[in-house]
Amino acid sequence: MKPVTVDAFSPVPYGGNPAGVAVYEHALPSEAEMRSIAHEMGYSETAFVLPLSKTRFLIRYFTPVEEVPLCGHATIGTFAYLLSIGMIADDSSLIAETKAGDIGVIIENSLIWLDMAKPKELKYLSDADSNELLNCFGFDKPASSCFGALCPAISDTGLADIMLPLASQALLNGLKPDMARIAALSKRLCVTGVHAFVNAEDAIHCRNFAPLYGIDEEAATGTSNGALTYYLYKNRLIEPDRINLFIQGEAMNRPSRIYSRLSMDETSDILIRIGGNGAVRE
Repeated sequence: MKPVTVDAFSPVPYGGNPAGVAVYEHALPSEAEMRSIAHEMGYSETAFVLPLSKTRFLIRYFTPVEEVPLCGHATIGTFAYLLSIGMIADDSSLIAETKAGDIGVIIENSLIWLDMAKPKELKYLSDADSNELLNCFGFDKPASSCFGALCPAISDTGLADIMLPLASQALLNGLKPDMARIAALSKRLCVTGVHAFVNAEDAIHCRNFAPLYGIDEEAATGTSNGALTYYLYKNRLIEPDRINLFIQGEAMNRPSRIYSRLSMDETSDILIRIGGNGAVRE
């Protein structure tokens, strides 16, 4: 099947974050072919999809240079496309089978919600790693004036990222990322990249950098905002059962609207879902 482009976390084409989506009937192509297609598509991720039943779908994700176990925006894009061609129905419950495990997917009024993996405990950065993080973005100010009342930490709800809290929108807008240093730090700390954010009154504004995986900056990252949801919850900045709004991609002129919801099950385990729309390009 010829891959299509879906703009995830946007209700209209050419907003949000584009992903390639390729659906196959009988079997996925070879890994070499999937790598080649993903490289040709040129998006941060391309999803390769094999329906296993009416409600279960095998998905593998490739960046232009590497396979990754899970990608939130490409999963949103996948199910938005399947919904658009009538392969799945609105108001349904589905499963995405990924290398990060089975991911629950719920469609509610054409809004696609994804279950994130069970959160891992936060790992706060040492002072030395926090200073190196600041150096990655060209800061020459004291850490306290950059981070505000929060501290950087690694958060993981499927993929690990460094959460970089910033004290103001001006600091977020003025970031000067050194991609080589970010990639080196990401490799050393075994994370996908850095998710910078500021907690503003209207929403949580974010920027995401993953040069280790060939992605300098990304307009929407579902897994990173799932991890950020857990980080904010542990820092008592969001409450359970409320819908949170993340705006990402503004610096790229591709604003994305990403929603999250944190809840507790009957055993008090935390469940985090990420939601959004997707627009299929003609």
